[in-house]
Amino acid sequence: QVQLVESGGGLVQAGGSLRLSCAGSGPSFSNYAMAWFRQAPGKERDFVAGIGWSGRSTYYADSVKGRFTISKDNAKNTVYLQMNSLKLEDTAVYYCAAARNIPTITNGEYFDHWGQGTQVTVSS
Repeated sequence: QVQLVESGGGLVQAGGSLRLSCAGSGPSFSNYAMAWFRQAPGKERDFVAGIGWSGRSTYYADSVKGRFTISKDNAKNTVYLQMNSLKLEDTAVYYCAAARNIPTITNGEYFDHWGQGTQVTVSS
């Protein structure tokens, strides 16, 4: 059973940076595709960024392209989300998710392992 634990959230001013981490445990974790999703109050959960199991392929929502970077360290069983130039609209609870052999990395319905979430709040 894969378990995921996010960390690194917090309060930051607009224009600032944060790095989220997602530590995974369980068998064959390095074989999992990983993604970050976020959910703001009163809104649906949205895809933010994803990375293939090898770390060679990355995917981003249009709203974060050029500002966020996802990376995967299989040796440490950890996925990162570097968030730069943060905006007020980036405020949300951020969740990491893991899955194997899925047709698309941008749809949360294909992910069967989720972390507990970490709050990111961007202030003006």
